[in-house]
Amino acid sequence: MTPSPSLRVFMLGATGTIGRATVRALVRQGHEVVCFGRASRVGRASIAPSAPEPGVTVRVGDVSDAASITRDGFKGEPFDVVVSCMASRTGTPRDAWAIDHQAHLNVLQAAQTAGVPHMVLLSAICVQKPLLAFQEAKLAFERTLIDSGLTWSIVRPTAFFKSLSGQVERVQKGKPFLVFGDGTLTSCKPISDDDLAEFLASCVTDTTRHNRVLPIGGPGNAQTPRQQGEQLFALLGREPRFKQIPVALLDVIIAVLGALGRVVPPLADKAQLARIGRYYATESMLVWDDAAQRYDASATPSTGQDTLVDFFAKRLRGDATDDRGEHAVFQ
Repeated sequence: MTPSPSLRVFMLGATGTIGRATVRALVRQGHEVVCFGRASRVGRASIAPSAPEPGVTVRVGDVSDAASITRDGFKGEPFDVVVSCMASRTGTPRDAWAIDHQAHLNVLQAAQTAGVPHMVLLSAICVQKPLLAFQEAKLAFERTLIDSGLTWSIVRPTAFFKSLSGQVERVQKGKPFLVFGDGTLTSCKPISDDDLAEFLASCVTDTTRHNRVLPIGGPGNAQTPRQQGEQLFALLGREPRFKQIPVALLDVIIAVLGALGRVVPPLADKAQLARIGRYYATESMLVWDDAAQRYDASATPSTGQDTLVDFFAKRLRGDATDDRGEHAVFQ
């Protein structure tokens, strides 16, 4: 097999768990990686300027400032590809349009000026049915990237392990596993950071993944929340215990926070977060078949080898950490 050529990669979002995994994957594949981000973020990450990983350069700047991207990021140097794992941290409208859309526009414009020919974008599978501000912001940039003239690869993963691991501690403590409805309203093909990172990194040189929207999930069959809970209880050697939460409760919370948000602006953001929670409680993270008006697990591609049950086992042993941030739903 002919080895992949070594390319120069301009990396965004390298301080998140998926971003860090993608940097490692790119380096393993022989590429030179230049990471760009805010000083407040890179200083707390493993790719800190004082101790960068071999094959990695870290540059500090501001993605919200187009001039900073050019001056502090690209620095007039040639790059073969931009890889972005950058995303808004909360998903609220202001954050989403500032990061998922405008910051990416700033980077795209700088990349075009610098003559970068290719961009790999980490998006989300939920943009198939956009009901929320962050989904609209992501879609708006996707459309701009597709029309930009650059070669592009848009990766839309299903649910992340960290998004599904919030109940490990509560179940360990003897509490029931919480589900919306009966726990079978939704399903997904969970994917690990490392498996997603390998897929993203391969988009750099795999021409079959160029100029394509790429939904991707982890290995195995789709799983419902109830099945995920059953796996966790099995690892603990306990009979499954579930507590059902009616979706209508979320509707009440959204209505109350939405009304109060007209008077107290911070509560408007809380209402938006509740809407995001409701979306994930009622929509599967699988490929949407628009003709059939249903989610299709068989049409959702799989990759990698890491499974959610293995991740649960690592969490129970203390061999894996939980860095969910705003991905937390249950505490």
